[in-house]
Amino acid sequence: MIKVAMTSVYVEDVAKAHAFYTGVLGFETRTHVDPGGGTPFVTVGAREGAQPDLELLLEPGDGPIAEPYRRAVREAGLPSIVFSVDDLRAEFERLRGEGVHFVREPEKQGPVLTALLDDTVGNLIQLTQPLN
Repeated sequence: MIKVAMTSVYVEDVAKAHAFYTGVLGFETRTHVDPGGGTPFVTVGAREGAQPDLELLLEPGDGPIAEPYRRAVREAGLPSIVFSVDDLRAEFERLRGEGVHFVREPEKQGPVLTALLDDTVGNLIQLTQPLN
């Protein structure tokens, strides 16, 4: 069986992304090491033992491949990553109270409720909740 172990999201500033993803979104730090060169290697993941074998790498997004890709995805209004939540309306209110800017407020899209937010480091993130 093949499973996802790590995926990445390109960010403008790894330290700022780390603060947002942990302090605002509520992820926990899984790895934070300085391999040299001034940019730390940082991964985050869900808290409380949820998805213990899945990590999100906060990848520097200023390279010649990453920057055009990240910019094009954002300009197209597409999310860089999608996170699931149990109660999207409650998360929307909590995050809005934290000052998070939502590009699209909660709306029904077929069998799911979705919202789109700005992660402050160059990406749009979609939150989704199944409606079954």
